[in-house]
Order: sequence, then structure tokens, then C-alpha cells
Amino acid sequence: MNIRNALERWIAPPPRTPGGGRDHDLLASLLVIAWIVEARDPYTGGHLWRVSRYAELLAEQAGLGPADVARVTIGGFLHDLGKIGIPDAILRKPASLDADEYATIRTHPEIGARLLAAHPLAALVLPTVESHHERPDGRGYPRGLPGDEIPLDARLVAICDAFDAMTSTRPYRVGMPIDTALDIVGAHLDTQFDSELGTRFLALADSGLLAHIVGHSDDGIPLQTCAMCGPTLVLTRASAPGDVVHCRSCGGEYRITATPGGALGVAPTGRKGDARALEPAADIALIARVVQSAAGRVSLQDLLESVPQGCPA
Repeated sequence: MNIRNALERWIAPPPRTPGGGRDHDLLASLLVIAWIVEARDPYTGGHLWRVSRYAELLAEQAGLGPADVARVTIGGFLHDLGKIGIPDAILRKPASLDADEYATIRTHPEIGARLLAAHPLAALVLPTVESHHERPDGRGYPRGLPGDEIPLDARLVAICDAFDAMTSTRPYRVGMPIDTALDIVGAHLDTQFDSELGTRFLALADSGLLAHIVGHSDDGIPLQTCAMCGPTLVLTRASAPGDVVHCRSCGGEYRITATPGGALGVAPTGRKGDARALEPAADIALIARVVQSAAGRVSLQDLLESVPQGCPA
């Protein structure tokens, strides 16, 4: 079954909505492209979903309207699109990047912008994709935009992206405790992070609304730990006891288990997956839910009309 047909099974356009099916397909196509990026990096399982969820909550906390919240949610899922053009040797390096490698990774916002250029819905997410590494102090990239010259969506997603990066485990470091990451956000308001949005993000954390997202790949589904590589094992809502899952880094195979209370876990089988077992498989149901969430807020036309003046159309 190809991705389009699979999406059609999960994404049903609202009844009596002219063009609803095509609108859903266009939104879904953006998210599938983004998912391909995540599939290449074994250490970022769930990153796009987490950033999207943080961004949605922060947009709501900031008092944005339904169309703006939907647009930011989609932008959070798409922000790292340009990493599809970064070599695997850099993207999957099990150590800190050197100066030349870091210079290469810094090109991903511009790569993402170029990849989006021909998509009918590029205007929705281009500001986020291109500018989510800009900083209020003007020391970000790729253009060194200062303060309010950075698009609102990008300022918002930048906080969510950095927080998830800090609280996620990488080959060369363990993820920070939530409080440590929040202290860093608070210490860099007005320099690395937008002050007003950063303050609202800290308020979200104080209310306890972020804890259930950290370390998860979907609502209620925590990442599972590979004995060799750390929390890299992604379960889905379709996962069931007895199924097998493989580490995207080392290829180790794990069988899904369940406690008497129904909580899922994993146990190593001692085997490794072959090439077929290690093929990436899109979580179509998750992508469909992100699309449905956005489409349930506003129409695609309202989404397009919500793009701030001055952003590319």
C-alpha cells in the first residue's frame, strides 16, 4: 500500500466541504515529506511530533487565533525539512560536530526553503522552516535577523525546538532534566529566545502541560530504551505485545511486552533486523491526526489567509 492510499484510509475530509479531500492531501503531503527527514535520524524519534505539540500549546497560550494555531502546529512538524539535504555522515554522527560539519548543518533552513518553493502550501510553513534558527540578538542563521524581524511562527517554534533538543538524548550526551532545560530558556530570553514567548513557555511548564510530551513519540506513548543507544525505540498506537521493533541506530531487535496494567515495554531478543526490517515505516495514523487537528480548526483557505503580511505567498 503506498503512502497516498494509506493516508486516504485515515484522513476523511469533512462532509460537504468543497475540495476537502484535495486540501487534506496537500497538508498530508507536507507532513509525509517532513517524516522522511525524521526517518533518517535514529536519535530524533518523535522530535517532529513533540515540537509540533509544544508549538500548538504555546500558540494557544500566547492567545493566537485558530488559524494561527493550526499554521504554527503544521510549521512545528515541518521545521527541519531541510535536513533531508544534509549528509548522513553529519546527520547521524555519534559525536559532537566539528566546525566544518556545523557549518554544513547550518545550511538546512535554506535547503528547506528551496525544497518548499514549488509546493502549493509553501507560504504556510516557509517562515518557520527558513527562520527557526534566527535569534532576537541577531546572532542566528541563516540571515541574522534581529528581534521582531524574525517571523512570529519561527520565534515560537525556535523555543520548542531548542527545548526538545535539550531534553532529548543524543549519542554523545544524555537528555537534560526538564528543569535544567527550562533554566536555560529563562537565562537566554531576549538573546536566543523571544522574551514574551519564552516567558509563556515557562508558564506552560509550570502548569505541568509539557511533562507528558517530553520523551514521548505520541500522546501517552513514551520512547523505549535500546540497551546500546538509549531512548531511540518508537512505538505507535498500533503497537501491541508480541510485535517487534528495531533500533534505528544499531538495528537491535526488541519484542514489545506489556505489564498486567497494560503499559507497554520492550525486551531484547538478541537479534538484529535485516535490511527489510529496518526500512522506515511512516506512522500514517499520527500524520493523519496532525492533519485532522489542523483541518478541524479552520479551512485551508482560512489557513492561507492567516499567513502574516510580508511572508512569501
